[in-house]
Amino acid sequence: MATSNDKYECKVRINDFILSSILSDPEASSLVGSIDNGTSSSRFLLITSAGKILSTAQVEYDQCFPSSSPYNKGASCAGWHEHDPFAIWDSVATCIVKTVEELAKYGLDLSTGSNNSIVKAVGITNQRETTVAWNDRTGRVYYNAIVWDDTRTATTADAIMKENKQSDVAPQDVLRSKTGLPIASYFAATKVRWLIDNIPELQRDLNSPEEREHVRFGTMDTWILYMLTGYRRNVVEMDNNERLAHIGGVFKTDVSNASRWLFMNLETMSWDESLVQAVCKESNCWGDSKGSGTIPLSALPKIVPSADYTIGTITGIPCSEEGKMAFKNVIVASILGDQQSALFGQSSFEPGMAKCTYGTGLFLLMNSGDKPMQSTQGLLTTAAYQIGKRIGSAEPISPPIYALEGSVAFSGSTINWLRDRLDLIDYAAETEALALSVASNENMYLVPAFSGLFAPHWRPDARGCMVGLTASHAKAHIVRAALESSAYQAREVFEAMARDSNIDLKELRVDGGATANKFMMQFQADILDTPVVRPEYLETTAMGAGFAAGLAVGVWSSLEEIGKMWKSDMTWQPSIAKEERDRCWKGWNKAVERSLGWIDDDN
Repeated sequence: MATSNDKYECKVRINDFILSSILSDPEASSLVGSIDNGTSSSRFLLITSAGKILSTAQVEYDQCFPSSSPYNKGASCAGWHEHDPFAIWDSVATCIVKTVEELAKYGLDLSTGSNNSIVKAVGITNQRETTVAWNDRTGRVYYNAIVWDDTRTATTADAIMKENKQSDVAPQDVLRSKTGLPIASYFAATKVRWLIDNIPELQRDLNSPEEREHVRFGTMDTWILYMLTGYRRNVVEMDNNERLAHIGGVFKTDVSNASRWLFMNLETMSWDESLVQAVCKESNCWGDSKGSGTIPLSALPKIVPSADYTIGTITGIPCSEEGKMAFKNVIVASILGDQQSALFGQSSFEPGMAKCTYGTGLFLLMNSGDKPMQSTQGLLTTAAYQIGKRIGSAEPISPPIYALEGSVAFSGSTINWLRDRLDLIDYAAETEALALSVASNENMYLVPAFSGLFAPHWRPDARGCMVGLTASHAKAHIVRAALESSAYQAREVFEAMARDSNIDLKELRVDGGATANKFMMQFQADILDTPVVRPEYLETTAMGAGFAAGLAVGVWSSLEEIGKMWKSDMTWQPSIAKEERDRCWKGWNKAVERSLGWIDDDN
């Protein structure tokens, strides 16, 4: 299957032992698929009913960092970050097809008409907030997807704050009582506002009585679901090679993703017209109606529970062999934002259980139960998950479960910066040995505020800095400081979470690529003064969506059954003296102070 990701190898890995077990009795086997769309790649896992991973596939895709744009009037586009939505779709489709074709080589044919029925359901988990807009009648995508960490919408967020100013509420918090979120460039609604402010074709369609009902905004879960459940058009390519979205796809999102827009009311779990109006009414999209115009609620996906067997049905993805279709008629039974999916995958089903994912950014979530807990410490109140309709279960739809979240923009991407921009390392795996080659950071700190500071500070005026430098510092110290910066930022969030919840967190469950770095995990335990626990499977984000899908279709009967499959792989205990911990923490806080106030109205 030709895709726009042909330059990237699709890596498929199969567990031979599990495969041989399935081949011995395919009819007795149940598999659940999980699509995991991240910031830099997409993955696809097949998970057995025992909670083991049969196969994984992964495809990277291009990152778009525009240097200039006609929508920016010749100014710098530093901080802009985009994705081609079709590259994301191709990466997902490639992972699924290559998995099916690779397994077929070993005798397990999961294509149409074969053992497709042993795949009971597929779940979707995704990079949150990354937003795309398209027209479902024409199939045209209006603009590239704007990625969650894109900073162009900082000025958009400022404008929304000014338009909704209240004398008795901090500007960034005027929507927080309903949404649980501050107004910030991070969230999907600011990207919607930028799109309707700047894209002429989108503005034209929104002002057309006929076309406005065909405008669609979605985060990547919605886009992937729409493409999975829609049909390819007769006209695949336009004259200018512009690709078209499928037709007739399911247009939905789940509560965890919807809670990241600034448009959803956390109490009702539905889109709130007053919130949409607050964000969009002053857009120049409306011309003479500025101040009263808004996007129709039909442009926003239907909000559904995170685990529900009625979400949609896959129409089939063409394989290389003519006539073969991957996963035709397989149910999509779950959608979860990536961080909520990791919380689910870590079996953090009880209030007070917390996990931290170290990826491009750093995300610490704590289950706060079935009531939203408003933060006073700079954290986010978000929907964690909701269990909906389940095959074979007479139980009603469960109330939503909420979480407190601290989001940090730069963690793994700080290491990428050392590699790609500073040429200090060739591979991320080198960092552990380099960090251990020096006894300490020698009082040097790196604050990776490259696009401002997220939780708990929410300071878009901050910028990255290295402080405490002396002539004795070398490459190893910089690398060590970069690794330590993630642990310090996690402690900031960890402590804010404890203050908000009045819960003394007993351990921190961790996942993500950085958990392979033993130096960093030990330092995390040291600076938190709390045990850090790594699970058997690090693919907790994908596992979470898979578990939720399996729960919806009866592969697993309860959260308790899923929780019993979680196993610890390694635990790091705190090992440094209190005096050393306090000294390091004091130095970090001084460094953070130095990072603030670098951006003002003049620059």
